[in-house]
Amino acid sequence: MKTLKKYRIFLLLLTGLILLTLLAPTTGKNAFRLAGNSIMDMLSLLPPVLVLVGLLDVWVPKEVMMKYMGNGSGFRGIFFSLLLGFVAAGPLYISFPVATLLIKKGAALRYVVFFIGVWTTAKLPVFIYELTSFGYEFTAIHIIFGLTFYYFVGMAFEKIFAEKPIAIEE
Repeated sequence: MKTLKKYRIFLLLLTGLILLTLLAPTTGKNAFRLAGNSIMDMLSLLPPVLVLVGLLDVWVPKEVMMKYMGNGSGFRGIFFSLLLGFVAAGPLYISFPVATLLIKKGAALRYVVFFIGVWTTAKLPVFIYELTSFGYEFTAIHIIFGLTFYYFVGMAFEKIFAEKPIAIEE
């Protein structure tokens, strides 16, 4: 029963997909094909990322992470969050194992949220695409406002979760 409860969302979506296939076979087949392609893409990206996260977990001591991205790190925390998010590649779901590791290693929540924001807003491939497609002015405005927003959201999250720390399941 505990296993069923753990996978209830997946089972609900699978049931919906099966019902869709029964009611509209063409649309259902297309949905199954799209879901299968998405799962295959994810399975090709996640294992290398999880290996890298595992290596970082072993190689980077908690004290080092707290020094550079912990509560007292100041500008260094912003800089390293910006650097990690900027050099990232891949879809957003790849950032979550990295964010989990950062929290586990003692990084401040504001820098983890900022890192995820940088990943979505200003990673190198997105930056280059925006620069060439929309120009300097749009790119500068988008990145400046986006990163400012994510930093303040991170600070708000820190205040919200200050009394109740985030627990990471192993």
